Amino acid sequence: MPLRIALLAQLGGATGVLLLIVGLGQLTTVDFMQIPVILALLQGGIAAMISLRLRAPAWWQPIHLTFMPLVVVVQRLNIAPGWFLAAFVLLLLVFWRTDKSRVPLYLTNAATADALLKLLPASPCHVIDLGCGDGGLLRRLAAARPDCRFTGIEHAPLTWLLARLRNISQVNVTIRRGDLWQEPLGDYAIVYAFLSPAPMLELWSKARTEMRPDALLVSNSFEVPGIEPADTVAVADRRNTRLFLYHPARQG
Repeated sequence: MPLRIALLAQLGGATGVLLLIVGLGQLTTVDFMQIPVILALLQGGIAAMISLRLRAPAWWQPIHLTFMPLVVVVQRLNIAPGWFLAAFVLLLLVFWRTDKSRVPLYLTNAATADALLKLLPASPCHVIDLGCGDGGLLRRLAAARPDCRFTGIEHAPLTWLLARLRNISQVNVTIRRGDLWQEPLGDYAIVYAFLSPAPMLELWSKARTEMRPDALLVSNSFEVPGIEPADTVAVADRRNTRLFLYHPARQG
């Protein structure tokens, strides 16, 4: 589990710093209190290296590097404990169980939405966004193609609510809160996913089983390991986004 790996990395970093302090016998308690940020940076560096060694997702590395230094800095600000609880609840409502799903919150930009719009067939169709975030993509697509139906699935409570509110005036958009893995894919002409590398093989297996032969799977940025995409669309944006196009019922 990613959360267990993260905890192991943090404990490993703390152990490494503790061994260093013990090894430097002349380092007193007063000395330690004078350089906590340096020790925190060292702990973060060790934790990041352990995480990398354990092949944790790349986005964990900056978290490990900055977590303990931020704890030290914030501890000196004398912030009331209630604010930390509020921040935790807010993050939980936005990201929910990212440690379990292994899918961070990625938002689709306008340039990518325009590229996806060009992939829609000329005739009316049904499109789903697996993990629709704040619903911005669906809002743009629905406004451009009122003849089509759009469905978004989102599991994080706060982003689901925001997506509902942003699309409240779009009669051809349905936003549901739920688990994308429980959503049947047989009714959709286009399945769009902006997830992460971790679940792509599982998504491919689900898509092959459930999607129609003429349906299109569009993955933003992340390829299905070992599967050659039927086509690739390069998006002219700052992050050089690529859309990987698959026909799961025909491929593999």
